[in-house]
Amino acid sequence: MTDLRIGVLGFGLRGSLARTAHRPGRGATVTTVADPDPRARAAAAAAFPGAHVTADPRAVTEGPGVDAVLVLTPDHTHADLACQTLVAGRPVFVEKPLDICVERCDEVLRTARATGTRLYVGHNMRHMPVVRMMRALIAAGAIGRVKTVWVRHFVGHGGDWYFKDWHAERRHTTGLLLQKAAHDIDVLHWLAGAYTDDVQAMGDLMVYGDNPHRRVPGEPEGDDRSAGGREEGRWPPHTQRGLNPVIDVEDVSLLNLRLANGVLAAYQQCHFTPDYWRNYTVIGDAGRLENFGDGPGAEVRVWNSRRSGYRAVPDATHTVPDAEDGGGHGGADPLLIDEFLRFARHGGATDTSPVAARMAVAVGCLATESLRAGGTPRRVPPLDPALVAYFDGGQSPAAHH
Repeated sequence: MTDLRIGVLGFGLRGSLARTAHRPGRGATVTTVADPDPRARAAAAAAFPGAHVTADPRAVTEGPGVDAVLVLTPDHTHADLACQTLVAGRPVFVEKPLDICVERCDEVLRTARATGTRLYVGHNMRHMPVVRMMRALIAAGAIGRVKTVWVRHFVGHGGDWYFKDWHAERRHTTGLLLQKAAHDIDVLHWLAGAYTDDVQAMGDLMVYGDNPHRRVPGEPEGDDRSAGGREEGRWPPHTQRGLNPVIDVEDVSLLNLRLANGVLAAYQQCHFTPDYWRNYTVIGDAGRLENFGDGPGAEVRVWNSRRSGYRAVPDATHTVPDAEDGGGHGGADPLLIDEFLRFARHGGATDTSPVAARMAVAVGCLATESLRAGGTPRRVPPLDPALVAYFDGGQSPAAHH
């Protein structure tokens, strides 16, 4: 099998996905990388010997020697670069979120349908073994019909990873209730079996906004984003240094949701906890389940046999198997890239969904709007039914017409 020639737009924080896709002689080779940062270009040249490395994105979107494209740039650039790639007729992978506003997400979906070019959005949590196990248990009836979902996300390294670069600015992200929560909102929808109709949110910039230790405008980010590594960064939060010059996104948020099928859900996110983990609790009309951990050795525990007082011991414990290929996000990233490469070559159904990706962004956008308007509820705008049909039909010519 001839290697699929991969072009990469952006080789920064998510450059690991490009490394995962680079499999010379095994189906895919990174041949072209574009990034405006000289440091990123130097890293790409070292990672992909022989690849064309440039500052010009047109070498990826329009230049020769590229069969499919990974868009791994900052969030606010996703829609423009995705549309350019789609118009050029090249299958495109867009790292989540699809973009930072609903209108630009819809533009990407319309462009994909109009050009007939394959669009894939990288919501890798759909490939995490723990999420797939929860979904399988729900489908098997372990807790009856889902009625409510609660998600808590403790972002322990938030100061190291979301307040030292462009993530800290709403002009680049809308807010972390979109940028960081898009994964969790998508998983919540997937587990509950419906998209959100109504949102209401509250939040604040409680900790990092008061920290005066920021880079001056134009000063480059430090090479080491934390002191001691990702899990052992500066603690407590007020000791952080080198924060982004502008910080205008919330570092804590609370979100309430009503889904189209009547499910009620809640999502909570905090960026100044001492630990990093996320917990899903799914309650049905015949039991509940929740995850304990989300990587190798994680468990999904189920309570469903009887009523009682507090019971630390569940009725069933399911240990999440290790992913075969290892890799980032609990082994999800290699599976995500596997699916994209297969989709880019052959098309067909995928576990990720551009419609679902758009709906996750829509929830994040409207929730952020609610949050900044004092918690007033917002209605999530529906997607054009013709676009829903096209993508639910696998982006096939029949679905196009």
